[in-house]
This record gives sequence, structure tokens and C-alpha cells, in this order.
Amino acid sequence: MNKAIPLLLCVSLTACGGSDGENTETPPPAQAPDLQADVCYLMSTTMGDITLAIDLTNMPITGSNFKTYADENFYNGTLFHRTINNFVIQGGGFTSGLVAKPGNDPITNEANVGISNERGTIAMARTNAAHSATSQFFINVLDNPQLDASSSSYGYAVFGKVLQGMDVVDQISIVDTDSADVPTTEIIINTLIETSCAID
Repeated sequence: MNKAIPLLLCVSLTACGGSDGENTETPPPAQAPDLQADVCYLMSTTMGDITLAIDLTNMPITGSNFKTYADENFYNGTLFHRTINNFVIQGGGFTSGLVAKPGNDPITNEANVGISNERGTIAMARTNAAHSATSQFFINVLDNPQLDASSSSYGYAVFGKVLQGMDVVDQISIVDTDSADVPTTEIIINTLIETSCAID
């Protein structure tokens, strides 16, 4: 295995952990708008399907960033490379064998819009740097308000939610993992394609 992978995984662990050590002034969170379902995607994984609604209205930078990756088929063949029961599942940055997949330039953190990291929401993962998110995202398994923007943290920008398939998310969150929270059996995102936002 590539010796650089554990370091990259450590960075992504910090990305969702909420203990940032950020030394920059944090904007206060605004009054939270309701999440919008402007575009939806069907994520087919090796453990089942998940339908995601993406908010382009309130989260124009973050939502458009995800849409760009999705529309370019970037996420096809990437892994859910980090799963923590009662916390999050994280993906979008590695292919089989934990090979890092380079993303586009980092985006501005929009967490100060104020949408909370509630169960079933999807948010951008990042490093300790506030504006470092590229392709990696996570889905909240439980309510995680500690990941929201606050007076001490820029937070993690929520830009969508699971419409269908939280049972799949829950199953992914409880798979066997190694000491770095990497699933012992790879969980692959086979495809991510645009779909109707209607719920049956």
C-alpha cells in the first residue's frame, strides 16, 4: 500500500472530527434556510442505492461543486473510505486500493449559511484549513451539531440531504473497519447519476 495513504486518511479524519485548531476568525452562523432539492442524484453503491437532493439555491458554491464532480462522473468508482458508527460515512476521494483521486481547486466554505449537520444531511469534508474542501463529502448518520459553524469553528458546509436510502447509509456505518476507520471490505460508489427529485 502507498505509504502516503495513512497520512491522507489522518487528514480526512480531522476533516470530519470537529476539533479543528483553526486560528482564523469565524463568521457567525446565519439564520438557517430550509434545504432545497434543486437537483437529485441516484448513488448506486455495492451496498445499495442512496438518493441525494442537492441545494443549489442556498449553497451555490458547495452545491455546484458537488454537481460538477457528479456530472463529470468523478465519483464513479470511488470509495466510502471512512465509516464511523453513530457519526458519519465519508467518501469521494479514493479509488479501489485507497488510491487518492485528485480533485479540483478547493472551494469557499459556506457553512456560515447555518444549515445544521443533522442526520441524513450531506456535507463537505475538508482539512484543518477552513476553505480546503474539494471532492470529499460525508453523510451524517446522527445529528452532529458540533460540526456546524460556530464562534470557534468555520464548520462543515451542509449542501444536501438523503431522500431515500438512509437504511443503506446506516448499514455502511456499521461495517467492520480497521483502526483508521477504513472498511475492511471496500464499499464502492458504482455510479452517481442525475434523477428525479420525486419520492415514490
